Amino acid sequence: MTSAEQRATLKALIDEAIAAGARQARACAMLGLSARTVQRWQGAGPEAVDGRTLRRHEPAHKLSADERAELLAVANSAEFAHLPPSQIVPRLADQQRYIASESTFYRVLREANQLAHRRSERPTRARSKPRAVCADAPNQLYSWDITYLPATIRGQFFYLYLFLDVFSRKIVGWQVYAEESSALASEVLRDLCARESIQPEQVILHSDNGGPMKGATMLATLQALGVMPSLSRPGVSNDNPYSESLFKTLKYRPAYPLKAFDTLFAARTWVGALVRWYNEEHRHSAIRFVTPAQRHANRERQLSWPVL
Repeated sequence: MTSAEQRATLKALIDEAIAAGARQARACAMLGLSARTVQRWQGAGPEAVDGRTLRRHEPAHKLSADERAELLAVANSAEFAHLPPSQIVPRLADQQRYIASESTFYRVLREANQLAHRRSERPTRARSKPRAVCADAPNQLYSWDITYLPATIRGQFFYLYLFLDVFSRKIVGWQVYAEESSALASEVLRDLCARESIQPEQVILHSDNGGPMKGATMLATLQALGVMPSLSRPGVSNDNPYSESLFKTLKYRPAYPLKAFDTLFAARTWVGALVRWYNEEHRHSAIRFVTPAQRHANRERQLSWPVL
């Protein structure tokens, strides 16, 4: 609410700002006013007053404090505590009882901070973002995942296990199997650690929360090899972006077969050729357009770029 004197003062300030070169909308915003409000003031006479009323209207059928307490008691009773208001009101009608409308039930429960999942749940736990890990050299941080490869038999797939070095983006280990299991993943990991001469406590292996990633065999292998596990946060779909990005690079290649793989050997043959292309020929944009193999072997520093 603004009095006539306040309106005159505000209009004078706005006129002064406009005369100094300011825009009316910016001047109104500085005073916390709408430009439309000022225009309405300018069209009214100098003696015009604010036509809004201070009267607050309360409906005649507003629930009293006792009625609100009764509504909450019914909503929290053993019979209705697990039901939403859309189910409570019809059931009360079956009992020839009417306390309030469905919308009133929702409003009163919302004001009482009780409009949530009305069933038994685990208590909420505070979750914090885990400490970020990074790598400044090869063989420090790996990321791995499993993706489907189509088979000719409808409903069946081959499974590509892929291990990626996050620093160099090189595919350091892979294999294609006919099933998904932590035992097969542990075999690939053992072979990878032997070829890369991985020492205990040297590598962090990151993955999502899939079954093979958290299987007992895989966890035992990680402990035996001294590889430190890292898992994505629950409900966070983009905590393993390097593997997902790699899968898209591989599957969106023009050489990706249009038909499904007939045999496991055919799938392994195709993946082997693709991995060689990716590691030895692909110029990766995230590592300054050198190949992952060059980056992994620290050979990118030997490249000399011409000065244009």
